[in-house]
Amino acid sequence: MKDKYYLGVDIGSISTKGVIIDEEDNIIASDYLWTEGNPIGAVQKLINSLYEQVKDKDINVVCVGTTGSARYLIGKILDAGVVKNEITAHAIGTMNKVPDVRTIIEIGGQDSKIILIDKNVVVDYNMNTICAAGTGAFLSSQAKRLGVNIEDFGSIALTSKNSPKLSARCSVFAESDLVHKLQMGYKKEDVIRGLCDAIVSNYLNNVAKGKKLYSPIVFQGGVSKNIGVKKAFEEQLETEVTVINDGHLMGALGIAILAKKSKIEKPFSFQIKDIKFKTIGSECNGCSNNCEIVNVYREDKIIDRYGNKCDNGLKV
Repeated sequence: MKDKYYLGVDIGSISTKGVIIDEEDNIIASDYLWTEGNPIGAVQKLINSLYEQVKDKDINVVCVGTTGSARYLIGKILDAGVVKNEITAHAIGTMNKVPDVRTIIEIGGQDSKIILIDKNVVVDYNMNTICAAGTGAFLSSQAKRLGVNIEDFGSIALTSKNSPKLSARCSVFAESDLVHKLQMGYKKEDVIRGLCDAIVSNYLNNVAKGKKLYSPIVFQGGVSKNIGVKKAFEEQLETEVTVINDGHLMGALGIAILAKKSKIEKPFSFQIKDIKFKTIGSECNGCSNNCEIVNVYREDKIIDRYGNKCDNGLKV
């Protein structure tokens, strides 16, 4: 009998992540790519990439789990056995790597979140999805404005000796503040360091407002790769902050582990690259709610509808 493997997919607005794990939760294949406003196309590319990594091993994927903003859509396309929110998935994935973690700080491309854990149970969380200020998208735009490669942003920040205070509560105000500081004579590295400090202050005063952050603290998401922001967190929290090498994959890892634990087994094929999927929006007239419905098609055959708030809507 073939060994069993599990696929986890985390579909976000900016990036799409995937892992394949074995029965000991070891990651045997992974990838991270941009969603580019097309979650279906991104997942097809992801599955093909994962297949290329394991095709010589003839592995048997027995269950798929999906999480992230497009989890329901992609869950249907991949016939997922488990579909869970990203809070649960990130907590499970992070605890797999840091079993005694108490606080998870995540800053992604367009949102940020905090997850508080006590005795391996999520006891509190908060998310900021209203404004992109202080996220990866915000940092990328500021790096471009300053003519700096985003990959070098953190290392440049650490060379600063005189960082100014900047506002990062609003991306528009932050940009004008940045220009003003440059006009005052601050060096580019000082402004970059000021941006890192401002992102952390913004996070702690908004996303983490009123919450006690206990150690061990794990920092993840794309922004965790920025050593300038990591350093700013450690200075403002006055404690060590851990960044996991695979921190950007924790949602995908967590949902893969949940798929394994579910004991739900379904046949899975990697051959979805050339299958045509599409979604068409419609309005349900079953009641006065007039819900917006997402109709999912596979090769022009409808395979799912979702979005209804009651049982009066059309069913597949």
